[in-house]
Amino acid sequence: MQKNFAINVEDSINSGQVFLWKKKDDFWYGINGQDIIRINKSGHINSFQNSKVDFLRKDDNLGDIVKSISKDKTVKKAVKQFPGLRILRQDPFQCLISFIVSSNSNIQKIKMSLEKLSKKFGIKVEYDNEEFFLFPKAEKLAKASIDEIMSCGVGYRAKFIKEASKMILSKKINFEYLKNCNYQETKEIIQGIPGVGNKVADCVMLFSLEKLEAFPLDRWMIRILEKYYSNEFQISTKTITERQYDCLHEKIVNHFGVYAGYSQQFLFKMERENFQKKWL
Repeated sequence: MQKNFAINVEDSINSGQVFLWKKKDDFWYGINGQDIIRINKSGHINSFQNSKVDFLRKDDNLGDIVKSISKDKTVKKAVKQFPGLRILRQDPFQCLISFIVSSNSNIQKIKMSLEKLSKKFGIKVEYDNEEFFLFPKAEKLAKASIDEIMSCGVGYRAKFIKEASKMILSKKINFEYLKNCNYQETKEIIQGIPGVGNKVADCVMLFSLEKLEAFPLDRWMIRILEKYYSNEFQISTKTITERQYDCLHEKIVNHFGVYAGYSQQFLFKMERENFQKKWL
């Protein structure tokens, strides 16, 4: 891989993809489902479960990806600013619940709610002389009462968390199967889960189901498209309907290509940093 695309762990973790992470000394520690991942600043990974998951997607050819998405000066600038930014390969169940919780919220509040869920429903383990709580299993959340889930500060999303967990438990949703489906089929299935709209579906697909053309559109991304891409993607309304979202996604993939999700991540990171918004 080209040298200038060396992984920047800090930038990748602080980019709105993950929430249950903390830094201690020279290491980042994070919960990834039933595992704890430890990453040093050069991107070397150890884990509680000795997992072989390529969490930092080191197998992605960033040279080819950047060449593919560099269609205009804005995305070129974002890549130049954060060349070590990576999309992270996450545990699908944790990713799903995290982004259901993320609806109409901010990063600090999402992190707090997920930490409470893990403490209440997850298993406590010790790793590297530190105490951690693994992410709750679907079975545990499916059997929990709405009130118990609500006590973790997730508000109206409690019922969505319970329903989503029941669907995973009953195998109505099979993540391994979805990884091998195409974008459209995966999206239709994922959106059958209560609390999962277009944006949440795209986040789950991009960060955990191998759909690198997924391009989550939240208010930040809409603002970015209006600001830098008003000619390419005419957006006339503040809120986007289902049909508009699909049409916009098609135009975005036509513009950025099959790795559109990477362009989204670079643009999102650049714009939030420009506004000096907090991460973890």
